[in-house]
Amino acid sequence: MNENDVDNELAAMAPGHRLARGVGRALTDLGWSCLFEVVLKTGRRVDIMALDEKGRIAVVEIKSSLADFRSDGKWQEYLEFCDLFFFAVPEDFPRDVLPDEPGLIIADRYTAAVIREAPETSLAPARRKALTLRFARTAGQRLLQALDPRGGI
Repeated sequence: MNENDVDNELAAMAPGHRLARGVGRALTDLGWSCLFEVVLKTGRRVDIMALDEKGRIAVVEIKSSLADFRSDGKWQEYLEFCDLFFFAVPEDFPRDVLPDEPGLIIADRYTAAVIREAPETSLAPARRKALTLRFARTAGQRLLQALDPRGGI
């Protein structure tokens, strides 16, 4: 695939997916393993769940526009499922509307930068174990699906 094909493919992605790509790349560079669109036991789906070598879990909520932020107030429900919580927004997002507490990541389709570190809270051991197992099982299922799309049919 040449550079023009990649640019065309990226341009066709939804804005949130482009930002998720950049955040995933940046977190990977920082030593995190990332999964996109992970469903929690509540049925809610987080945009990015990341796991580091210490076993800490981060959740990143992507907001591609002000309208996206204003129409979605469920982010506080994610706080009990992570040690670190971040918003990820594009460079031109009006940051003054975001709450001060969560971490903040500025992203584009290629990379991202942590502008404000997230305050760390420690998950209860049972919740950490359940989330780590969910992360591992989701990753394994997605890898199998990628290698054998018709598996189990």
